Amino acid sequence: MGEMGEMGVLERLRKMEVVSAVGGEGLRKSTDQAVLEEFAASGVKFAANEGSPLERVYYAGVRKLLDCIVPSVSGVPVLHEGGVYLGTWLESTGTINTELLSRFVPSVAQATFTLFADYQRSDGLMPYKVTGTGPAYRQIQMVTPLARSVWNHYRLNGRADREFLDKMYRAMERHDAWLAAFRDTRGTGCVEAFCTFDTGHDLSPRFWHVPDTSHLGDPRRYDPDSPVLPFLAPDLTANVYCQRRYLAAIAAELGAAAGPEWAAKAEASLSSLMKHCYDAEDGFFYDVDASGQFVRIQSDVLLRVLACEVGDGVFFASSLRRYLLNTRKFFAKYPFTSIAMDDPRFDPSSAYNTWAGTTNFLSLIRAPHAFEYHGRHVELTWVLQPILSAMARMERFAQCLSPWTGEEGFTETYSPAILCLLDYVERLCGILPMPEEELWFTGLLPYPMDHGEVPAEETAYARKVDGTVFELVNTREGSTVYRDGEPYCRFPYGTRLVTDRRGEPKALIGMSVRTVEGLLEFGGRAYPVNLGGNEVWRLNRDSAVSSPGSGPKSASAEALAGPDVALPTYY
Repeated sequence: MGEMGEMGVLERLRKMEVVSAVGGEGLRKSTDQAVLEEFAASGVKFAANEGSPLERVYYAGVRKLLDCIVPSVSGVPVLHEGGVYLGTWLESTGTINTELLSRFVPSVAQATFTLFADYQRSDGLMPYKVTGTGPAYRQIQMVTPLARSVWNHYRLNGRADREFLDKMYRAMERHDAWLAAFRDTRGTGCVEAFCTFDTGHDLSPRFWHVPDTSHLGDPRRYDPDSPVLPFLAPDLTANVYCQRRYLAAIAAELGAAAGPEWAAKAEASLSSLMKHCYDAEDGFFYDVDASGQFVRIQSDVLLRVLACEVGDGVFFASSLRRYLLNTRKFFAKYPFTSIAMDDPRFDPSSAYNTWAGTTNFLSLIRAPHAFEYHGRHVELTWVLQPILSAMARMERFAQCLSPWTGEEGFTETYSPAILCLLDYVERLCGILPMPEEELWFTGLLPYPMDHGEVPAEETAYARKVDGTVFELVNTREGSTVYRDGEPYCRFPYGTRLVTDRRGEPKALIGMSVRTVEGLLEFGGRAYPVNLGGNEVWRLNRDSAVSSPGSGPKSASAEALAGPDVALPTYY
């Protein structure tokens, strides 16, 4: 590989034809052409220096994504989990996977969400999966809150389809009522797990000696002869807490009067979670078995709860220090492990479908929200970098990675792995559209974490937003934004430029543990930058950019000190 420079990689980006790069001449299914054309219409393109393994893998991933988008019974294409999982699962495909897909192929995302309303049972239970043979209801299998994913999809795509939002709101309202009626048998306000598959934690020591499925296939029942069931489940309870918060927002959007009621129900769920499932001494969330004992397995339950927006910034910082960035717990060479590495039951094998230790791509796509919700942008890059290095050598798009070597494990053509690739590229060195009507242009490059092998020496990324084509070029000398083909803005390597959807600068974020110095150039003016990790500068065209403590700032400029960067721990 050789460096091309800014103009070289930009020219490579502009010459890139997505359909050709993906191999559109050999499409397999009747729906593939329309899906690929919709992907191309997003304007999304990625280029790197010639010979970049990351560029090769990127377009291989887009091609594999087509294999995961399958016509439903009605003929409308929907997302499947992929690999050995021939269907759409509520815990993943129908929530976080589809939330990511919404940035690239929104029609397929919306059709996928709608499956769970269309196949809802008359008593309010949503299917845990929908396959070619129809819906299945044997367990609940919830992780990412559906309401958050639906709300983000709706906002990201112009807040236009209120009929869709109303349909999903009514379905989620009925599902919430079902959970309250049948999954709180102990009257604690927590949501109970009746079986392993309720949380999708296959083979996890968390559920040793618990049946995989609900009693006699009825999700309203648990094994009456079990000495430990039902569990008060922190991740299920946190899911409902977060779900109810977003249902309050959706209710307000629709003009429904139930918003305050949903907010009160959410607070009740949070209170139950903290009262019953939180161990203050450990700073961890555990299941509580039928005898009232904590099931002391430190698993990715913590990350799931945090991704459901539980806890303030101080709480999250403590979780980072003690667990998420602790190399004896979850911060493996390729994070995050599915149970703590210092647990004697930890199994690093990724050769089969397991949550007993290995790094799962579902954890990786759920993680960013937990970090970004608390402004932990720098710390998240320490997860993105090794995973992107591992993905640059991927061939199969497996379900999991070895936490030691980054080698691919079980199954192939797995949509969470493919969407993780697309998402991580966009978060580290691309253009990320946010539901808050913002665009994030991130000025970083994939770092050679593995044996000095370079995933990409320069990168360029394009995306069309409301008819405007934006391009971002990253080199180690700096980052440049082009708008409709013309240079528009330049900012220092190691920062993230936040704009509105027109590209008007709103903020600059420090994305490195070091203090970044340089110039922010836009509107014919240059502003000196001195930006610490996680620090946020609010900007507008008339403001002089300044840092906290650097002297007076104009009335239209606001400098916000973000959270101090939390360093990895080794104890």
